[in-house]
Amino acid sequence: MDIKDAVELIWNNRKYITDDPKKTISHLNEEVAESMKALMKGDNDKARRELEDALSCLFIALKVMDVDIEKAIHSQIQQMKKRNEKYMIIKKDKVEIFVNDILKGGWSIWSEEDLKEAEKLAKEFGCEIITE
Repeated sequence: MDIKDAVELIWNNRKYITDDPKKTISHLNEEVAESMKALMKGDNDKARRELEDALSCLFIALKVMDVDIEKAIHSQIQQMKKRNEKYMIIKKDKVEIFVNDILKGGWSIWSEEDLKEAEKLAKEFGCEIITE
């Protein structure tokens, strides 16, 4: 099924009628919260059902906010690709950080503790670690 067709089907069969973006996003938030509560209680089946309801609410919210679903998907893919272009190169005596293949900084490694701290920073900032 085409994603735009899916949005239209959900829109045409929705249980509540509103054009208020705040109400639609609030409803989406409630469904996500219910999914999280079920998950916290260990009820994965209910969590999945609530998440499916949240998907419908998301489609409705996107329609109310006049978001083109295909453009939004492509935009998100591009943003996700950009996020994954951060890496840290750990060499014998130094660390270098690159973003989109541009060197952004680096420092010397003097001890095992420095190396552990560099790896911790890489994880915090979502950098891929490359050891040379």
